[in-house]
Amino acid sequence: MTQYKIPYLNLQHVNSPLQAAYQTAIVKVFQNSNYINGVYCADFEKAYADYTGTAYCSGLSNGLDALILSLKTLGVGVGDEVIVPAHTYIATWLAVTHVGATIVPVDCDPATYNIDTTLIEEKITPRTKCIIPVHLYGQPCNMDAIMAIANKHNLYVAEDNAQAHGATFKEQKTGSFGHINATSFYPGKNLGAIGDAGAITTNSADLYDKVTRLKNYGSSVKYQHTMLGGNNRLDELQAAFLNLKLPLLDGYNVERNRLAAIYNTQLAGVGDIVLPHTTLGATHVYHIYIIRSGRRNQLQEYLAANSVETLIHYPTAAYNQAAYAHLGIGEDTYPNAALVADTCLSLPVYPGLSDGDMEYIINIIKGFFT
Repeated sequence: MTQYKIPYLNLQHVNSPLQAAYQTAIVKVFQNSNYINGVYCADFEKAYADYTGTAYCSGLSNGLDALILSLKTLGVGVGDEVIVPAHTYIATWLAVTHVGATIVPVDCDPATYNIDTTLIEEKITPRTKCIIPVHLYGQPCNMDAIMAIANKHNLYVAEDNAQAHGATFKEQKTGSFGHINATSFYPGKNLGAIGDAGAITTNSADLYDKVTRLKNYGSSVKYQHTMLGGNNRLDELQAAFLNLKLPLLDGYNVERNRLAAIYNTQLAGVGDIVLPHTTLGATHVYHIYIIRSGRRNQLQEYLAANSVETLIHYPTAAYNQAAYAHLGIGEDTYPNAALVADTCLSLPVYPGLSDGDMEYIINIIKGFFT
C-alpha cells in the first residue's frame, strides 16, 4: 500500500482527542447493560433533532438503511417513480431500487453539481411520487425551488443529507426541509461515528412513528408487530460516540471552510482548474473539496508521485455502473454528470490538516501546471 505524506483523510485528528471520552462511554454502556435502544440512542436522537431544527430524529444502522426506510415510510414502492440526481453516490439510486420503485435521473447543475432544479418538472409524470435531493459534497441544493415543485405537483421530498451535516440554505439546516430526511454517520462524514450509523429526521409525528416501527421489526410494543419491519436500529455504542462529537461539529465545519478558503485563494487562476461554487443563500460545509480539470488524471498521478493522496467522487456515474446496465442509459445522456465524472478531483480537506500541508499540496498543484 502506498504511504502518502499527506493522506486524503486522516480521522485520527478528530478521534484521538476524544479517545479517553470514547473509552469512558464504552464503560458506561457496558455498565448500563442496555445495549439496544438505550439512553444514549434517546439522547442522541433528541440532540440531533434539536441541531437540525426538526421535531423528530430516529437513529438507524447506516445511511443506506435511512434512505430505504425513508421511502418505505412514505409508501414509495412498485409502480412509483422517484426523481434522483444523475450525479450522486450510488446509495441514492440503490434505495429506490430496493423499494421496487423506478429511478428517474435528472442531470446536475454544472456550477454546483447538485440536481438541476430547472430540469425536474419535465421529468414528472402521473407516476412520480418523490424527489430525492442530494446535498452533494456539503453544498445544499436549492430547496426553495425543490419544495415549490413538490408542493405544486403534490410530491414527497426525501433529502439525502449524508454529506452536508450542518450546512444551511437561507439559514435553515439541511435535513429539515423534506417530509422525511436521511443521513449517514459513516466515519468519514463531517459528523462521523466509529463504524456505521445513520438517522432519519422529520417534522411529522406520523412518519416518525412509522419509521421507528419499521426499524424495529415493525413493532413499537414488544411482541406486537403492526407492519413488516426489519432490524435497522442505531447501535447504542455508536450513539454514545456521536453524542460526544455532535457538539464539536460546527467547529469541524469552520475548519473545513478555513481550509477551503485557502484553496480558493491560492488555486484561483491556476491552469484550467475550476474551483467549487457556492450557490446564493447556501453555506457549504466542504465534506469534499472538489476541483475540476481537463488534465485530472495526470494531475492526480502527479500528486500521488509527490505523496499527496486524492480521490475521485465519483469516477463512474451510477447509470454507467454494471449494476444499472439493465436501464440502458447511454453514457452521454446526462452531459453535465458525465463532465463532472471525467474531470473532478477531491483534495484533502479535513480538520487537522496543517497550514504546512496545505502549502505543500498547493505548491505541487501549481508546479504541475507550470
